[in-house]
Amino acid sequence: MNSSEGFIWINGEFVASKEAKVHVLTHSLHYGSAVFEGERSYNGKVFKMQEHHERLLKSAEILDLTPKYTVREFNDAVLATLAKNNLTNAYIRPLIWRGSENLEVFSRNSSVNAMIAVWNRPFHFDKEKGISLCWADWARPDPRTAPTAAKASGLYMIGVICKNKARDKGFDDAVLKDYRGYMAESTGSNIFFVIQDEVHTPAPHAFLNGITRQTIIEIAKQKGYKVYVRNMAPEELENVDEVFITGTAAEVVPVGRIENQTFKLGEITKDLREAYLKLVNQ
Repeated sequence: MNSSEGFIWINGEFVASKEAKVHVLTHSLHYGSAVFEGERSYNGKVFKMQEHHERLLKSAEILDLTPKYTVREFNDAVLATLAKNNLTNAYIRPLIWRGSENLEVFSRNSSVNAMIAVWNRPFHFDKEKGISLCWADWARPDPRTAPTAAKASGLYMIGVICKNKARDKGFDDAVLKDYRGYMAESTGSNIFFVIQDEVHTPAPHAFLNGITRQTIIEIAKQKGYKVYVRNMAPEELENVDEVFITGTAAEVVPVGRIENQTFKLGEITKDLREAYLKLVNQ
């Protein structure tokens, strides 16, 4: 992304990207009071845009944010922002955040703002060789201690720390456990395991139930694969044949290694990836 080019939609108006600024005392910068979405457009059509914006407003509700805009208005604004920037294949980032009017923990005296940015985003994961993961030092928190059902900006702090450390160690990414010790997800994507031609994925008890994750589960069931959504212990990896991660940005990416254990790029991963790519490009 070149932040000096293009236009960003902010509170209903287009602003040149290089002029899009917020105050250093913005509430969200100090207290993490922001929610966002990650979306992609394929040939001018935003995949599952309605679902993304319904989740955006649900996340805002969980964080006690009340934006001025409805789901339909966010839909229209995304399409207008794509057109304004002459993009048909793009990554899309809506964000809702609190302003700088009042800097204290009590937040309702601060304004609620919204923005949408779009850009061409390169995706660096090797989708043929498979990526490498290490175990993260941090865990996904108990949903009684953090709003894990919201796509909240503050929750990504854990993923940032873990991914940075994974890269320092020579891995592509990290896989996190949840607070109980069960496998959860990678730093920004959900994770799936193939065991004896069956698809298994951790239950989203302490992490976000991704829209791409839900789509892959639907595709797998339609194709006749048995799908199990359950608590999964790390010790089960010794029985796993294939591993892949899913997300709006990642799409479907095979995992070739977790620590010292290697996995094949198998036929089920290929089958589900091809079906997903066909669906989003329709």
